[in-house]
Amino acid sequence: MKTSIKLTPVDIEARKKIEFSSGDTVRVWTKIADEKNKGKFRLQAFEGMVLARKHGMQAGATFTVRKIASGVGVERIFPIYSPMIDSIEVTKKAQARRSKLYYVRDKAVKDIRRKMKAQVVRKVKSGTTTAEVAETASTEE
Repeated sequence: MKTSIKLTPVDIEARKKIEFSSGDTVRVWTKIADEKNKGKFRLQAFEGMVLARKHGMQAGATFTVRKIASGVGVERIFPIYSPMIDSIEVTKKAQARRSKLYYVRDKAVKDIRRKMKAQVVRKVKSGTTTAEVAETASTEE
């Protein structure tokens, strides 16, 4: 008679078969405790680009996912074998030259700064006509 002790509710073999690396876009379905129904969980998706995978396939292996939410960069670190992760879906594969894509953080900030500099803020004084505003705008350029 063979008895097996199950230490975790996660199917470890299925998680090991998921192939994704840095640069790929993944959708991670996480279980979140529902406030309305005590003791119940609902699923919430977090979709973004994988910045890094750490510790291979060990028990403490993690991966970092970054997404842009309302114009703000949001990063989450997920343990691969966490029982709070329902599923991991790879939505887009990408070819990355590095294993850790932390430079994407700085690149996003530089892009935003460049866009803000490109926007020219012009204040119109009260009592001026549109012809005067157009004339001052052309002299400013």
